[in-house]
Amino acid sequence: MAKSNKKDQLKDFPQEEVRSAIQQGILQAEKQHSYKKFSDNGKRNKKGKRKIIYAMSSLVASLGLLIGSSYYSPVLASGLSQIPIIGSVFGDSDLIGLQKAQKKGLTSEIGETQTTNGISVTLDEILYDQNNITIGYIIESEKELEEYYFGWGQFTIDDKFPSLASGGHKETIHSPTVRTGIQEIEVTGEMPEAFELGYILTGKNGETFYFSTFIEQITDFIKIPIQHSESVDGIELTVKDLLLSEPGVSLSYESSEEGTDFELSRAGNIEFLIVDQNGNEILSHSGGGKGEIFDNRMVFTSNKKFDPIDSAVKELTITPYLLLPTDGGGAGLDESGEMIEWEFRGGSLKPVDFKPFKVKLLP
Repeated sequence: MAKSNKKDQLKDFPQEEVRSAIQQGILQAEKQHSYKKFSDNGKRNKKGKRKIIYAMSSLVASLGLLIGSSYYSPVLASGLSQIPIIGSVFGDSDLIGLQKAQKKGLTSEIGETQTTNGISVTLDEILYDQNNITIGYIIESEKELEEYYFGWGQFTIDDKFPSLASGGHKETIHSPTVRTGIQEIEVTGEMPEAFELGYILTGKNGETFYFSTFIEQITDFIKIPIQHSESVDGIELTVKDLLLSEPGVSLSYESSEEGTDFELSRAGNIEFLIVDQNGNEILSHSGGGKGEIFDNRMVFTSNKKFDPIDSAVKELTITPYLLLPTDGGGAGLDESGEMIEWEFRGGSLKPVDFKPFKVKLLP
């Protein structure tokens, strides 16, 4: 796909549409008393009692900051000559799945750079695997940056914010002025095979970087239906299917239990131990999900991600288990819009024992 120059990009930049979408997303987040789950570390933070939902909460600075961002500072150029050599963000990461995907040519290489206030951000590459979007970028600065100068980037799908998404974010510091970042996003619901991804990073001093690029879903994967169900101590669990691809293994499931208090739920804290026929563990990574109330019952749907496996693996043993929180609490809005806080109440939750089951892989 041919790349346009910076002047053309700025001319085509959908300022009004994106500004409107951001405002709508913020208003929606304020109106919904939502339950927010960060599945990359197994901890939960409750905001209301209706849905596990990722809310676009940080206010994006004026998009007018992007105008004129094509200027590349000579001071920055001189400083960047001293930085460490960075190849591929995915290839240099410690995530085996991203390394393999990059080596196999499954990622979309972007290489677009924007600069403002002496900070240069390069959108390096993107991987779109089923409902998972992984974004790699490089940050280079004239001056030393604080450790968490950039946080979770906001994103759009064909100029619209998704209603539900979760994921994780990690930055690697290479020098006081150079770092790389990887953001993992899992969108809940149906996804198009290809779409225009908008990605917005905002710095602590209001620097805003907007990227827009067309991405396509990888198609080289194997889906194995499982439909394994268990009922243990009031928790209903159904493991639906296993997805095998170069970036890794994905396990989808649904769990539920009676009640309406997410703070005291156990069905939303299910994880899985997976080992191959030789007892080698397939390492687990993050996995997003959502929770909803149906007829006085909390229903959770989720996908858990694991390292990729090779052709030598013929059978997997999967053991569900509960990863119960040990601390927490939170804050949110009551029905009148007033801020309220609550203490952690999950210490009384009791573990349960699920039965392991085997899955034979296709030859």
